[in-house]
Amino acid sequence: MEFITDYLFTVQTAILIFIVVLMTMSVKFVPQNRAFLVERFGKFQSTKEAGLNFILPFVDRVAADRSLKEQAVDVPEQSAITKDNISLSVDGVLYFRVLDPYKATYGVDNYVFAVTQLAQTTMRSELGKMELDKTFEERDMLNTNIVSAINDAAGPWGIQVLRYEIKDIVPPQSVMEAMEAQMKAERVKRAQILESEGDRQAAINRAEGDKASVVLAAEADKAEQVLRAEGEAKAIVAVAEAQAEALNKVGVAANTEAGQKAIQLDLATKAIEAKQAIAKESSMVLLPDGATDPAAVVAQAMTVINSMNNKGA
Repeated sequence: MEFITDYLFTVQTAILIFIVVLMTMSVKFVPQNRAFLVERFGKFQSTKEAGLNFILPFVDRVAADRSLKEQAVDVPEQSAITKDNISLSVDGVLYFRVLDPYKATYGVDNYVFAVTQLAQTTMRSELGKMELDKTFEERDMLNTNIVSAINDAAGPWGIQVLRYEIKDIVPPQSVMEAMEAQMKAERVKRAQILESEGDRQAAINRAEGDKASVVLAAEADKAEQVLRAEGEAKAIVAVAEAQAEALNKVGVAANTEAGQKAIQLDLATKAIEAKQAIAKESSMVLLPDGATDPAAVVAQAMTVINSMNNKGA
């Protein structure tokens, strides 16, 4: 009885272990952003997505485990010839992800290798359509063209290329030296242009300054002449007014008896002084008749004055 009991216990234990093994083999936990491809008797059966999944033990098997995340693959350095026959060494980075795990497994043997080779050939083809200068200036357009060409070819593989980035474009040493010489010449040219523009602007500024200085000097001279003329005119007017006022006062005073006597005395004095001056200048003086008599001279002057006064009245 004890032997039978031990036997039954062993059988139960084996059955339990077998059941546990079967459950372990039939339960599959698929991680997030991954996909398991299950084959039944060597034929594709289903695609198991993230979460808890069941398969038939000994009948089904996981044939492939595909990541659905975005992947980055380094594209090795390779040689390419541009449109103007310049040999370049180019490398880059390819970013892609698996859209269809079935096509990525059964449509191509190694989709990573296939996409990498396709990126290399496409890059050589696109570089062959461009000149050397354009490869540096239009790198974004080159990346876009490569991505578009790869996506057209990788569609049957269930792969979507998101972007392609060129890391380095290395031309030959001789071309680099020529480009450096060209850039140096361009910098010298820009420096000379800037210097000439500076000299031109400085000359213009000096000319404008001289012009403004001349204009200001002319305006100042004009203003000075105007002020001087106005001052002289005012002085002339003031002198004329003073003379007129003096003559008026003389005329008023001369209209009196005392004024007549004063005029006679003044005229007689001036006549004598005039004769003395003439006598000093010459040893011979010729005078008209009666001019030697001061009284006659005064009488003649008074006659003229009285005649002028009568006309004025």
